[in-house]
Amino acid sequence: MATSAMADQGTMFATGSNNNAAQARALRNRELFELQRRARRGPTPEVFFAKHIDNSRLVKADDPERRREMRIFTTTMSLLFLLVMVYVWQHFSAIEVGYKVEAQKQQVEQMREQNRELRLTEAQLSDPGRIDQIAKQLGLDVPQPGQVVRPDGAVVSNAPVLAQATAPSLPED
Repeated sequence: MATSAMADQGTMFATGSNNNAAQARALRNRELFELQRRARRGPTPEVFFAKHIDNSRLVKADDPERRREMRIFTTTMSLLFLLVMVYVWQHFSAIEVGYKVEAQKQQVEQMREQNRELRLTEAQLSDPGRIDQIAKQLGLDVPQPGQVVRPDGAVVSNAPVLAQATAPSLPED
């Protein structure tokens, strides 16, 4: 306000009586403005008007520098994304392989235990004393000479037999 009053005083000397009327008008406007400001309570209400603008006829100018920058940026981000995905894939694959190795170790240990139990059972079941005892319970006796017949038709006797080695025959074409 002080600057406008000083400007008004500067123009008063330059224009004379014409300036008195302008100064009176400015003073009157200032007083009205102050009255309006005092009458208002709170901030000035804002009023918006919808303005419809048709931009359909505008043509965007092509900027080759911006296009090049966007291509470089896109390529860089794609490469970074690819590297991160490869790292994540390797990490999860390593974890998965670790779980598979542990599962297979447990499976091998279970199979070893099962194999040990089966060998123990086989040894117990193939014990000659046990077999003789079960045979006697069933009423079986030692076979008589000529009583045992092999599937190849040879008769087995209880007499001692001399071991023989025969060369395997090759099949003829």
